[in-house]
Amino acid sequence: MSRLSRGLLVAFLLAALVDLGSLLAGVHAGHQVAKPLLMPLLAAYAATRSAPKPLLAALLCGWAGDVFLMADADGAFLVGMGCFAAGHLCYLFLFGRRRTSPLLGLVYGVVLGVTVTALWPGLPDGLRVPVAGYSLLLTAMAYRSSSLGVMTGIGGALFLLSDTLIATGIADRPQLPAPDFWVMLTYIAAQYLLTEGTLRASAMYGECRTRLEPSST
Repeated sequence: MSRLSRGLLVAFLLAALVDLGSLLAGVHAGHQVAKPLLMPLLAAYAATRSAPKPLLAALLCGWAGDVFLMADADGAFLVGMGCFAAGHLCYLFLFGRRRTSPLLGLVYGVVLGVTVTALWPGLPDGLRVPVAGYSLLLTAMAYRSSSLGVMTGIGGALFLLSDTLIATGIADRPQLPAPDFWVMLTYIAAQYLLTEGTLRASAMYGECRTRLEPSST
């Protein structure tokens, strides 16, 4: 890892600490400043490590979603959700057709059904169908994320958990204390694990290709 890569990773971690600390301390200004910096810093870090383009696109879609979700308006929420949906499509493209456990798919299918059923009555009428469609796409991404390894698999699961925590608030369901903190903690961890897991898988794939290619004479 280059010095630039390490510096960007440290900057991302510091922004994450500021954001999470601000949420715990109730300092709204700190959250407003730190949150929009998270995904650009993570994307820049990934770019210095030759990240695949779909990963960079997914992170930048996440940044756009973060910005729109900071506005307290239904229209902005829908646009933000659309940005995250685009990011999930980028992740699905990144994961490709690699094999994933059918049993894990069954587990995620049950989780999706239970979650949508439990939240549906409490969701506003105008958000029910968009949230259900988004949940299906998010669950597909979480399921397919394990195709690149355990790290990305955990990242996908945490992304699903983070957005489920958001949905419970919208549906006026019971929440954990300091719900915004837990939403951001799981989201930041999810994006980092998806990024780092992808980078490691790409590096391993590149190393295997180098070993398999016949040496020039």
